[in-house]
Amino acid sequence: MIEYRAFTKRYDGRTAVDALTLVVPSGSVVALLGPNGSGKTTSIKAAAGLVRPDAGEVLLGHDRLSAGDPRGRRSCSFLPQRVSFPDTLTGREVVEFYRRLRQAPVDAADRVLKFASLNGAGARAVGTYSGGMVQRLGLAVATLGTTEVLLLDEPTAALDPEGLSAFYDLVEARRRSGGTVFFSSHQLGDIERLADLVAVIVAGRLVAQYTERDLAARLADRGVMRVRLAAPTAGLLDRIRSLAPEARWSGDELIVPGSAAMRPMVLDRIREAGAEIRGLTAEEGRLDAFYRELVGAAS
Repeated sequence: MIEYRAFTKRYDGRTAVDALTLVVPSGSVVALLGPNGSGKTTSIKAAAGLVRPDAGEVLLGHDRLSAGDPRGRRSCSFLPQRVSFPDTLTGREVVEFYRRLRQAPVDAADRVLKFASLNGAGARAVGTYSGGMVQRLGLAVATLGTTEVLLLDEPTAALDPEGLSAFYDLVEARRRSGGTVFFSSHQLGDIERLADLVAVIVAGRLVAQYTERDLAARLADRGVMRVRLAAPTAGLLDRIRSLAPEARWSGDELIVPGSAAMRPMVLDRIREAGAEIRGLTAEEGRLDAFYRELVGAAS
């Protein structure tokens, strides 16, 4: 569990995070979404104990220990946005160093190297790795221990499809085992696929938070159905607008924004009016468009 209580951080007079109040429940996968410079990294670093609040506090675990308390930090494993390891060490040597540091079991090194799909490259120097391989090595190190919470700052930014698949498997495994994952990402597909809760932060302020169910409902309401008719029918638009006030004509197409649940009733109204349907398409609301709405409203 992570709890931000009016957490505030300033740098040189600029407020990076402003009175953030947010709970990351135990056993959940929570995504922090926001534009560059919105305070995501600062917030995650605060939970890792790497940033001290100027006001408010960040608490960890069931005992509500401060993130600045080493006892609280033992419950977390942190992956920074920019991962760096000594170029001359091999991937296995990096993992083995952190395994010993965290007193993890001997077989943990093989487990995380396999997870990160680095078995074939574990004997190579890190300096020969691509950016995606270094990121996968960072994920391997972050998952060495048995910590309850994973704190991941932009974990998928440099991952290739194989690494992305491994990351998805990792998050699902953590979910099944009751672990907690708190991550930031610009990849909206990752957020839609993984998050139980999405928190949106803009200019250091929390502007919205949605559960997976709430977000799905919001996106469903932003869907659009397009019905192509043989010819415009007099009075039909007024009938449709009684169900969908934002309906409009676009040439011979009737554009009907709204949820999927409303669409059968709209089609019934069209048939009742005697209109001939020549084509029909429907699409659900998109997270990227909804996200732009939220950011634009908060800016």
